[in-house]
Amino acid sequence: MSEFNLATDRFRQECCPMAVFTPLTESDVRSFLAGYAVGDLVGFEGIAAGIENSNFFVDTTCGRYVLTIFERLSAQHLPAYLGLMRHLAARGIACPDPVARHSGELQGTLHGKPGALVTRLTGRSVERATAEHCARVGALLAAMHRAAADFTVMPDNPRGRRWWALTAPQVHGFLDAAQRALLETEMAEQQAFSASADFTALPGGPVHADLFRDNVLFGEPHPGETVPRLSGVIDFYFAGCDSWLYDLAVTANDWCIDEASGEFDRDRLHALLAAYRRERPLTAPEMRAWPAMLRAAALRFWLSRLHDLHCPRPAEVIQPKDPAHFERILRARRLRVPAPD
Repeated sequence: MSEFNLATDRFRQECCPMAVFTPLTESDVRSFLAGYAVGDLVGFEGIAAGIENSNFFVDTTCGRYVLTIFERLSAQHLPAYLGLMRHLAARGIACPDPVARHSGELQGTLHGKPGALVTRLTGRSVERATAEHCARVGALLAAMHRAAADFTVMPDNPRGRRWWALTAPQVHGFLDAAQRALLETEMAEQQAFSASADFTALPGGPVHADLFRDNVLFGEPHPGETVPRLSGVIDFYFAGCDSWLYDLAVTANDWCIDEASGEFDRDRLHALLAAYRRERPLTAPEMRAWPAMLRAAALRFWLSRLHDLHCPRPAEVIQPKDPAHFERILRARRLRVPAPD
């Protein structure tokens, strides 16, 4: 066995659990890279995060990249996601930029599945967000919404309300009586909300829809500054067209909460919303829809985590995330929601 393969095997042993549905060999990666002008392969390793796609860090003689094999997205739908990333990168948003193949296409094929190579950003995600982190993220999210507003080829949110209606019956039988009551009540209230005048008046467009802490990278502060430098946003593969308020609610439910209770930390929430609203003020319908949208964002991730836990796909190694976390958040949002001031 080559030193290259020995190093890859050591990585797999040391860094499990990994979400790698399609393992790759050195030969696989070299063959894929032959379609790009990115130099020769130096090394690659599976990425431990993520539960949807197979991801690998790839180093070549020309730079550092991320190779993704898309396990659910079809080759037909992938151009919209890669196109959105290229659109945002061209407008100054710090996000991975898809690398074009010799043919000019932004995607290729690996083991019969669509794959893409994108630039690798510097920085690291944060586990414990401060108000300063939240302010940076709020400003970034508003800038992304403005920059993406004229990108017109994005499909609807793939984990939106249609997906909820299909997924809820699949997980219903795994819930206890209190959980079933919560799910049924919230689904009914969200259906009523989606028929309201405020819902139909919400502005929107392409949204990230998964702007959690692990999808935002921070680097060292700029010289003379103490505030962390936001170096980029990653993982656009849940993106789709939805209301901008929904994207803001998803972000708030992760960045601004007490982990144990699911309740909001007022300082972090204020920092996020104030920074966002400086870049894009909220409309009157958005202000009124804020409580329902926070519940919608919690419901979406409770459903997806329940589905990943009880209806898993085969993978080389995978560790589903705890559904109870978003159940707590949904229950907390049903009790109280601070006004978005």
